[in-house]
Amino acid sequence: MIAKYTPDDLDRRIIAHLRADGRASLSKLSDALGVARGTVQNRLDRLIESGTLLGFTVRLREDYDLNTVNAVMMIEVIGKSTTQVIRKLRSIPEIHSLHTTNGNWDLVANIRAANLSEFDRVLREVRMVDGVANSETSLLLSSV
Repeated sequence: MIAKYTPDDLDRRIIAHLRADGRASLSKLSDALGVARGTVQNRLDRLIESGTLLGFTVRLREDYDLNTVNAVMMIEVIGKSTTQVIRKLRSIPEIHSLHTTNGNWDLVANIRAANLSEFDRVLREVRMVDGVANSETSLLLSSV
């Protein structure tokens, strides 16, 4: 890992293009950005090596699988057990992302489950984690 690398404007533009199309070729990126293909390759290598860019992923259309259940769960943690709770929650595959926050809740989890039955299982699993004091979950019904 490279010591403390700060992305510049070109790096941010590369990242923006990859967010829109994670499969974009080096040639496509270089054309879109107006720089040499080798420059894009070197920048991508540096972004990956520094840990700035963690990988590439698939984004699905929202309506790809209508059975998928998406939700946001706010979680209250008891005392100083946040590190242990985070470690356990990160092992649950349906928790797509996990964030610390301020206010009444300590953590916010974005959950994606294959169906309601799996969603129910995830809720029970989270609530059984030692250190979880309370939670509140909201289903995401549609994007507007």
